[in-house]
Amino acid sequence: MSKQNKSVKFILWFWGLFVFFILLIFLIFFLIRTGKVGYFPDIEELKNPKNRNASEIYSSDMVLLGNYFYDKDNRVTVPYNDISQNVVQALVATEDARFRQHSGIDGKSVIRAVMLLGRAGGGSTITQQLAKQLYSPTSENFFDRSVKKLNEWVIAVELERLYTKEEILEMYLNKFDFLYNAVGIKTAAQVYFNTTPDKLKKEQAAVLIGMCKNPSLYNPLRFPENALTRRNVVLNQMEKATFIDEKVCDSLKALPLELKYNKVDHKLGSATYFREYLRKIMMAKKPDRGNYASWQGQIYYEDSLQWVNNPLYGWCSKNTKSDGTNYNIYTDGLKIYTTINSRMQQYAEDAVREHLGNYLQPQFFKEKKGKTYAPFSRSLNAEQVKDIFNRSKKQSERYIMMKKGGATEAQIDSAFSKKTHMTLFSWNGSVDTIMSPMDSIRYLKYFLRCGFMSMDPFTGEVKAYVGGPDYRFFQYDMVTTGKRQVGSTIKPYLYTLAMQEGMTPCDKVKYEPQTLIDENGTPWTPRNADKFKDVNIGDMVSLRWGLSKSNNWVTAYLMKQFTPAALVKLMHSFGITSHLDPVVAIALGPVEISVSEMVSSYTAFANKGFRTSPVYVTRIEDKNGNLIANFIPEQSEVISAETSYKMLDLMQAVAKGGGTAVRLRYRYNLTAEIGGKTGTTQNNSDGWFMGYTPDLVSGVWVGGEDRAIHFDNMQEGQGAQMALPIWALYMKKVFEDTKLGYSQSTKFDIPSGFNSCKNVNDTDVPLIEQDVEEFF
Repeated sequence: MSKQNKSVKFILWFWGLFVFFILLIFLIFFLIRTGKVGYFPDIEELKNPKNRNASEIYSSDMVLLGNYFYDKDNRVTVPYNDISQNVVQALVATEDARFRQHSGIDGKSVIRAVMLLGRAGGGSTITQQLAKQLYSPTSENFFDRSVKKLNEWVIAVELERLYTKEEILEMYLNKFDFLYNAVGIKTAAQVYFNTTPDKLKKEQAAVLIGMCKNPSLYNPLRFPENALTRRNVVLNQMEKATFIDEKVCDSLKALPLELKYNKVDHKLGSATYFREYLRKIMMAKKPDRGNYASWQGQIYYEDSLQWVNNPLYGWCSKNTKSDGTNYNIYTDGLKIYTTINSRMQQYAEDAVREHLGNYLQPQFFKEKKGKTYAPFSRSLNAEQVKDIFNRSKKQSERYIMMKKGGATEAQIDSAFSKKTHMTLFSWNGSVDTIMSPMDSIRYLKYFLRCGFMSMDPFTGEVKAYVGGPDYRFFQYDMVTTGKRQVGSTIKPYLYTLAMQEGMTPCDKVKYEPQTLIDENGTPWTPRNADKFKDVNIGDMVSLRWGLSKSNNWVTAYLMKQFTPAALVKLMHSFGITSHLDPVVAIALGPVEISVSEMVSSYTAFANKGFRTSPVYVTRIEDKNGNLIANFIPEQSEVISAETSYKMLDLMQAVAKGGGTAVRLRYRYNLTAEIGGKTGTTQNNSDGWFMGYTPDLVSGVWVGGEDRAIHFDNMQEGQGAQMALPIWALYMKKVFEDTKLGYSQSTKFDIPSGFNSCKNVNDTDVPLIEQDVEEFF
C-alpha cells in the first residue's frame, strides 16, 4: 500500500474516531440530560434548589440572638449584594480564574488537568463545584461514580443557562460547609471572625476561601499554620488576577492569622432559655391527651388553652407554605423578630450573676458547710434524702438512655457509682473533673436556681427572660415551665378583691389573731413570721400597713370577708391558668404558679386594670423577607381603673417606710415610683419579688431545685434577701442606660386629685396622719 493511501486511511480513521468520540460525548450528555444515565435533577429542582436554611432569631434592637437548625446544617442565605467583593474576588481568583468567560466547563482547565494529571490544578469550575454540592448522586455503584464528572459537567451547563454568574456565586458561597456548624458565608463570617459577610476584610476572605480546597486540612482552628499558608496562596492568586497589587499583597501576607471564634451551640450565647422556650412553642403540635401521662392533666389543659388562645403556640403546625407543607424553623430560613432587648437581657443575666453567683450562693455554701444533710434542710431524714437522689437519678438523661439500652438496675447503679470525666458548673466557669454521676447529682443540687422575666405592661413585650443560672447545666426553665409556691406575692390579689368591693387602703382593722374554718370544718389560725414592734395586739392598723408589712393576721381578716372561690375566680381573670384550690389557706400563697404568669398578671396594677398577655415575637418573615406573621398584644380588663389606683397606693407602700421592700431605697438608692410585693414560702423554700415601675413589670423567683433545699435561717432565706436584689440590680442598670428610655422620674398615671381613701359614694375621707407620715 502506498504512503499516500496509508495517509488517507489514517486521516479517515482519525476523523472517524474524532466524530465518533464527539457523537459519543453528545450521546452520553443526552442520556445524562434525560436521566437515562447517572443522575440529573428535574428542571424545576434546578430552578429552585432545595436548601435547608436555618432560621434566625433577632432581638428588638436587631441583634442576632441565635439560629435554629438541624445538626451540621446551620445555613443562612445571604444575597450576593450583601457579600463583600473581597470574598468574590478571592473565590474567582483561586478556584476559577476564567469564571466570567466559560459556560460551566472550562476547556483549558480540563485539558490541563488531563495532560498534567491534575498536578497543575483541578479542572472543576465554580459552577461544577456548585453542581457537585447541590446534586451529588446518592447511589454509590461503580457506574454512577464513573460518570460522576460527566454528571457535573451537564448540570453545570444547565445551571449556567438558568442563572447569572452572580447568582451562581451567591449559591456557591451560601452552600459551602466551612465546618463548626458554619454552613455558608454568613455563618462562617460570624463563627470565625464575629462579623458579617459584607464586612469581611481581604485577609479574612482569603482564609475562608482557602478552606474551599480542603476545609479539614486548612481548618484555621486545628491547623493554623496550614490555614496561614493557604491564605497567602489565595492572596497571591488575587494579585495574579490583578484584584490587588503587589504592595497590598505583601502587606496582607505579613499579617498574622487573627480569628474571633464564636462557637455555634444553642446552649451558648444570650437568652438561651428564651430561645429554647420559643423553639418549643413554635414547633408545638396540637395537644392530644394520649400524648400526656396520667398525672399531666393540668399540663394538657394549659397547653390546650395555649393552642386556642396563643397564635405563637404551635405556629409552625398552624401555618403552611405555598406548597401546602407546614413551616419548619430548622429548614425554612425564617427571620423571627422577638421583643427581647439585647441590652436589657444582658442586664438581667448580669444581675442574676452578681447576686446569685457572687453573694447568695457563697452564703448558702457557708451555711451548709460541714452539714451531713447538705444541701438539704436539717428537717429531712436519711431515707428522704435517698429518695430525692434516686428520683433525680431516674430523671437524668444517662439513666433514661441506659434503661432504653436494656441495662439492668444493678448495671445502672454500678455506672452511676463509677468515676468518669465530666464538665460541671461553677460560677467561676465550667470545671473539668473526675466524679461519679451520683456525686455530680449531689454537687449540682447545691446550686440555687432562679427565674426572671421583665415586660412592658402596655405592649406586653417581654424585654428580658432568664430561666436559670446556666442553660448548659440547668435546662429546666423556671420562667414558663417550672412552677413554685408564690407565698405572699399572692396577697395583692386578695387586697384587690377587697378594693374592688369598696374597701380602701386607709380602712382600719384590729391587729389580732384571726381564726378561719377551713374546708374540712377545722379551725385555722395563721401565724406571723415576724414580730412587729410598732403595734400591739388590739391596736387598729390600716390595710396599707397590713400589705406593706405582709402581715398574715390582716390577710386572714380579709380572707374572712370573702370566699376562697371568689379569690380563685379573680386570680384566673388575671390570666393565671395554674390550678388553684379554693381553700382558705390560699390567702398565704401555698399554690404553684410560674414566673411568667405572675409577671403578666401584675401588669393589671400598672395598666389601669388591664392585664396584658406576654408578647415574645413581633413578626416573622420568610427567607425572602416577606412578612408572613405579626403579633399584637392582647389585653383584658380585669379590675376597674379606680381599683388599680388603690392597689398602686397599697403596693407602693411596700417599698416605703417600714415596708418589706424598703431596702430598694436605702440599699440600692432607687428613687423611682415602685409598686411591689415580696414573698417567702414555708421553710424559706421559695423567695419571690414582684415589682413594677410605670413602664416595666418584672418578677424574680429564687430557690433550690427541690423544696427541701433552702436556707435554714430567715435572714438569708426571705424573698427580700433572695430575690429582691436581682430585681433591684436589673432596674439600676436599666435606668443607668439612658438610651433605653426609662427614667426614675416617670410617674404612675393617676388622675390628679384622686384620693385612694375615698369611696365612690363617700364624702372626702382625710388620710390618717400616721399613714402619711410613715409612707409618704
